[in-house]
Amino acid sequence: MSAIHFSAEEFNKTISESPAIVDFWATWCGPCKALMPHIERLAQEYEGRIKVLKVDVDKNEALAAQADIRTIPTLFFIDLDGNIQRSIGGMPYSELEKRVEALLK
Repeated sequence: MSAIHFSAEEFNKTISESPAIVDFWATWCGPCKALMPHIERLAQEYEGRIKVLKVDVDKNEALAAQADIRTIPTLFFIDLDGNIQRSIGGMPYSELEKRVEALLK
């Protein structure tokens, strides 16, 4: 499974089914492209345990505004209780994996 691309209409319903990671990105964003393989790997390795969502901020401007996205990439880590931790910028896979494991506890 790869990460799922979501629109504004689907976003609120889907994040209520936590845990999840939401990747706010754009096709022209270099750091977003660098992060993409890590996000895809997480989607595959944690399939069935965590939702991995991608939101293209250019195609979903209303959702990006609703989520107060001002810099990309921005990641939302949403735990089992629906609490959101925001992270801006890229990070190594090992750090992403640590954050995912924390979401599952």
